[in-house]
Amino acid sequence: MSHTLTAPDLKHALYPQANYINGIWHQEGDGKFTTVVDKYHGTEMAKLPLATAGQVEEAVAAAYASRSELRHMSAGERSEKLEALAKLMEERKEELAKLIMQEAGKPIGYARDEIARSLTTVRTAAAEALRFAGEVTPIDFGKGTGKTAFTKRIPAGVVLAVTPFNFPLNLVLHKVAPAMATGCPVVLKPAKKTPLSALALGKMMEEIGWPKGGFSVLICATSLTETMVKDDRIAMFSFTGSDTVGWGLKAICGKKKVTLELGGNAAVIIDQGTDLAAAAKGVAMGANLYAGQTCISTQRVFVVKPEFEKFRDLLVQEFNALKSGDPADPAVSVGPLIGKGDFERIGTWVDEAVKGGATLLAGGKPVDAQRNVYAATLLTGTKRSMKVDCAEVFGPITVIEPVQDFADGIARVNDSNYGLQAGVFTNSFAHVKLAHEELEVGGVIINGIPGFRIDSMPYGGVKDSGLGREGLRYAMEEMTEPRLIVY
Repeated sequence: MSHTLTAPDLKHALYPQANYINGIWHQEGDGKFTTVVDKYHGTEMAKLPLATAGQVEEAVAAAYASRSELRHMSAGERSEKLEALAKLMEERKEELAKLIMQEAGKPIGYARDEIARSLTTVRTAAAEALRFAGEVTPIDFGKGTGKTAFTKRIPAGVVLAVTPFNFPLNLVLHKVAPAMATGCPVVLKPAKKTPLSALALGKMMEEIGWPKGGFSVLICATSLTETMVKDDRIAMFSFTGSDTVGWGLKAICGKKKVTLELGGNAAVIIDQGTDLAAAAKGVAMGANLYAGQTCISTQRVFVVKPEFEKFRDLLVQEFNALKSGDPADPAVSVGPLIGKGDFERIGTWVDEAVKGGATLLAGGKPVDAQRNVYAATLLTGTKRSMKVDCAEVFGPITVIEPVQDFADGIARVNDSNYGLQAGVFTNSFAHVKLAHEELEVGGVIINGIPGFRIDSMPYGGVKDSGLGREGLRYAMEEMTEPRLIVY
């Protein structure tokens, strides 16, 4: 029998070291544990039990049983619960930011930005809950003459949410908040490297009185995640992570709805006549903030030939000016990579590119190998076959190459298996229109980096970058079905 945490145990716990299942915190699991460490200092933060198959079954069964209760909550009740959650997050925002800094190795300023965005996510969901609705369907013609038709949005059912390490609270909330707003139960499986923010969310969900079966947090083996993906009681599978894992899980998920937010090797085009200094500053930060560990981090830069040498030199200056090291230092942009394996992979990819003929313009070496900090690195003269160009680096590595003209830049951006977002720096409205028409991506950011994201906007990609859209209202549409009535 699992031991559970009592109220006194939880009173001062920001993140209970247990699985949260059907309103109960379970301290015991299958006998195996995952250890969460401070990503810069390497010190232990928590030791979490892996859930048993029985506990996973309990979470799914409780979620399935809670569907009716959540579906019949009024929009007002759902909105009030979301507002209550935002209030708790606001009260704990500095604690939560420091938690993200430690478990994810995220620079403290960026961690605080994640909390600010998380609050926006929850508050936007609270507002959307009150205005989300179906639509009137025009049928008053032909055989429909005299008839009225409209749709009502019905929650799809249980959502299995699998989330990544890099935004351990906000990307969780991009699945949980719209589910709350629409009345869908959630079983959450966070990344094993950064599960503490998700457990902190579980604690807050308990405090606001969200229906017990309506939210569970499981740290479990991959095989049990796959079991849930296949389970017919799960109505929707929402995944954010690598393209290899995401598409593999989609292949076994059966008939359920699927949203995949996957990888990218985001590109920027630098056109003639733009503010090169400002663009260089933005690109350098967009490529290296949080050591480049975001799916819309700038990885490829294409510069029209007349501007190439000047922009290249400006970008080198900006790369060299970035500070690396301790994420607790507000001046640091480039903190540690998430683990030793990724640190070693980054170094290998850079070495392979240089041996293959690429030229190193900045970085290209460890800053602190013990703490997995790698320098902001800029390469040129790369080939399409090199991993630093064609694969997703997910690290502080960027390639910069000249292109003949703007159209050639578009072709180079599109020469990728990915298509998440792209940045275009231009003063030509004709080129703005051309970029919007021709770039094979989910979003085009004009005079900005591809890492730009407002949490209410539709967000997602094409090709290997994913399927479906997030962004509160858009995620709510994914999590519901339109039910038509005609009379």
